Amino acid sequence: MAHIDNLIDSIKDPQLRTALRAEYDKVTKSRRLGLVFDRHLPESVVLPGFAIREGEKVQVIADGSDDPADIDGSGVWTVTDVAATHARLRDGNGETRQVGRGRLVATREFGDPIYPGLVSTGRVLRGGGADGDDGGKPFHTVINAENYHALEALLFAHEGQVDAIYIDPPYNTGARDWKYNNDYVDDADPYRHSKWLSFIERRLLLAKRLLNPADSVLIVTIDEKEYLRLGLLLEQTFPEARIQMVSSIINPKGATRSKAFARTDEYVYFVLFGDAAPQPAALTSDWKVVRDPRAETLRWAELLRAGTNARRVDRPNLFYPVFVSEDGSRLVSAGDPLPADQPRAAVASPPGTVAVWPIRRDGSEGNWQISPQTLMSACEKGYVRLGKFTERGMPISYLKSGEQRKVEAGVFPIEGHRADGSIVVDSSGYAPVFVPGTQWRISAHESGGPGGSNLLRSLMPDRRFPFPKSLYAVEDALRFFVASKPRALVLDFFAGSGTTAHAVMRLNRQDGGTRRCLLVTNNEVSIDEANELRRRGVHPGDAEWEALGICDYITKPRIHAAITGKSTTGAPVSGTYGPVDASPMADGFRENAEFFTLTYEDPTLVSLGRRFEAIAPLLWLRAGARGERISEVAAEGWSLPASACYGVLFDTSTWGAFVAAAARRDDLTHAFIVTDSLVEYQQVVARLDPSLRTTRLYADYLRSFEINTRTP
Repeated sequence: MAHIDNLIDSIKDPQLRTALRAEYDKVTKSRRLGLVFDRHLPESVVLPGFAIREGEKVQVIADGSDDPADIDGSGVWTVTDVAATHARLRDGNGETRQVGRGRLVATREFGDPIYPGLVSTGRVLRGGGADGDDGGKPFHTVINAENYHALEALLFAHEGQVDAIYIDPPYNTGARDWKYNNDYVDDADPYRHSKWLSFIERRLLLAKRLLNPADSVLIVTIDEKEYLRLGLLLEQTFPEARIQMVSSIINPKGATRSKAFARTDEYVYFVLFGDAAPQPAALTSDWKVVRDPRAETLRWAELLRAGTNARRVDRPNLFYPVFVSEDGSRLVSAGDPLPADQPRAAVASPPGTVAVWPIRRDGSEGNWQISPQTLMSACEKGYVRLGKFTERGMPISYLKSGEQRKVEAGVFPIEGHRADGSIVVDSSGYAPVFVPGTQWRISAHESGGPGGSNLLRSLMPDRRFPFPKSLYAVEDALRFFVASKPRALVLDFFAGSGTTAHAVMRLNRQDGGTRRCLLVTNNEVSIDEANELRRRGVHPGDAEWEALGICDYITKPRIHAAITGKSTTGAPVSGTYGPVDASPMADGFRENAEFFTLTYEDPTLVSLGRRFEAIAPLLWLRAGARGERISEVAAEGWSLPASACYGVLFDTSTWGAFVAAAARRDDLTHAFIVTDSLVEYQQVVARLDPSLRTTRLYADYLRSFEINTRTP
């Protein structure tokens, strides 16, 4: 680069030099490192049924069509004036046109501020937590929305708090399996890969803000069509993370590929943040793990060091005699480390004992694993075991600190002691734990097996969902990261049939946890169903169309069936879960779930307090989605129900009563204070318990969504 700079500077013609310098700067300053792709901006989503008003962004339905998804391709317009039958529009270039109101459909472009709300469309309540009951489990949440805007909404409630994200995004197979800007993308689209990368990148950037940077995991599944690009995108988006990929068999018979090997597996990326790491788990016999037979019970380690640094000269302070009774029945004492210049023969054994030295198999002098003091301390607890005398002395074994903790935690109950004082334990109830390798061939993970399509047929015998994820594949992937987090918050924003929430409920059942899952899915209709509905004159936004969308027809019914144990036909769900916790599916789960649809609110009405009911669910989510929800403005000026874990101060003139009521509660986590005055807000906060998390309404809400979130 420096040489090119010098060459340009050597050009005598000032105009040519300036022109070349300008062109060179354009090239070098626009150069991108890493994964390079065309970023398609902006994405947009049409909102059939929304009122057309001045200032609204809209697209125009094609001439002769009444289908709100059949757009004329003229782009996004802004409504400048609305009459009874027509509206005047202006585009970004200043062009204007007049269009009939019936041909307009409201549109939201990504990157523009939105002001989301949530409206409840039902709930399932089996885990306690009804009004008047503050001891119930938190609610799993299903949101019907464009997932980009839903992620923006969740930032207000959960930024930096999510423990795990599991997503199964569209694989971009070219089979029209996903949409970009309301149009299906197929293998004839020359921009298929760059559109997919743009689509995924925008959502990953929001996911990054939701994840807990100190300890969390992002899990993404993909197949061979995009795994290379996805891997580069993950490295580029999360440079601070550690990334590993697992190959998982999901179809042992193989899915036929034209002029290629049959596809049997898919890939699972694990993106680890902060202290996150896979934790050992008790794995079933299906897992292809090299098991050390000694790991099936308490593991006694050799006291004699092996491997590196195993010679006397390497660790001279660990070369000392161990004095054992002449009959080899007990360890009597440990001597001091022998100086390097002294031979073993210089040490005299106490009467009635024999000195055992760390002698290696080749007869050379080695060293012990632990110091004399640590050895004797372990011996007193029964953690040292003696072997038989040999030509080299006597093999001695001991329990390392991890094994000692298992004994002291009761994992291995002590049944008695051997003659040498070492403990005898009961290992019959022990299940060894492992971290597996990167090749997973687990029959329960097969998509067509008992956890995939067969499971969905039991839950929804009258419905079909193509290519479901195995419940147990998702459950196991999450287990390595949230088993030790009984209150983990898990997110899936490509929810599909809702497998991730089902898996979280299974994990809760296994250990009594109160983990909570957030699901986001749109209400798209499959392409075949869409064609049939359009043939009959049914369009997006119509009740019949929406009833067949994935959220209303698959996701919500699946969650309902899983919790209640009753299928979509009303009969008890047949079958038994497995391979872990083989319980009848008809038992369901002691869990709660609520279903919402995302709304787009008018910020003016929100700031005036006239749309509190729309943002009330977001406050409830921010407070943990537990107990009663405050859904309307209280006439008393404040609300703090006994069965809620948060309170809202609507009228600051009543702050005294609110503060006094809050002081009598030790179960509150959040307080929301409605005021335009920052000083007034600070004065109220100063009188509340410092442990309470406080939010100023509606300023904090509006500010959250006025920040431009447009991505590169």
